[in-house]
Amino acid sequence: MADSRTMIFSSVVGPEAAATAASHRAALTGCPWHDVKSKLRDVALRPTRQRMALGWILFAKGDRHLTAEMLYEEASKAKVPVSLATVYNTLHQFTEVGLLRQVAVDGSKTYFDTNTSAHHHFFVEGDNELVDIPGAEEILGKTPVAPAGYEIARIDVVVRLRRKLSRK
Repeated sequence: MADSRTMIFSSVVGPEAAATAASHRAALTGCPWHDVKSKLRDVALRPTRQRMALGWILFAKGDRHLTAEMLYEEASKAKVPVSLATVYNTLHQFTEVGLLRQVAVDGSKTYFDTNTSAHHHFFVEGDNELVDIPGAEEILGKTPVAPAGYEIARIDVVVRLRRKLSRK
């Protein structure tokens, strides 16, 4: 079996943007359309029709993990006229302002997480599913020391799972 690599890409967001995104989560009204518009305005993104539609699909169902292709498929089923390139651009814009976290698995599959809090993930091989690890606040024993001139922006852990082979 070939070795596989898991890479995590973290967007470095300024403390103000991260604090705004975190405090905004607590101030949601329950109306997904209004909440998406507020989220976008709070991070200085213009609420265009495409951003609003994709934001509604992303955030209306709570915390979830989606690839660009999965979001594009959901948008197509909802009759939202967007290209795959627009989906990618929107996901990257949302990530840059702290509305999403980007998690890349094997360097070829990138997931976008609507839960931007500090947490870790299971990746289910074969199902290509990313799942939050419950209660994994202290999964690391000791935080590494950053090299001179750097600070740790975030630590992400992805634990790869595969189904056990049944032995008879």
